[in-house]
Amino acid sequence: MRLLSVLFLAAGTLAFGQTAGQDMKGAGHDIKGAAKETGKATRKTAHTVKSKTKHAVHKGSSKVANKTESTRK
Repeated sequence: MRLLSVLFLAAGTLAFGQTAGQDMKGAGHDIKGAAKETGKATRKTAHTVKSKTKHAVHKGSSKVANKTESTRK
């Protein structure tokens, strides 16, 4: 009976050790996925900022050019 109890406890410990390793591997994959998503969001935000800045600069330079032309006349 004691031998059966010892074997049962040992098997339980090994099973938990294996699932803990699998949990760690799963957590690693989750972190990798989160990092990829963060990178994609950063790239999209940087592109949006670049486009809006380019538009604002173009709009501002057009206003300056229009004022310069109107003062020359």
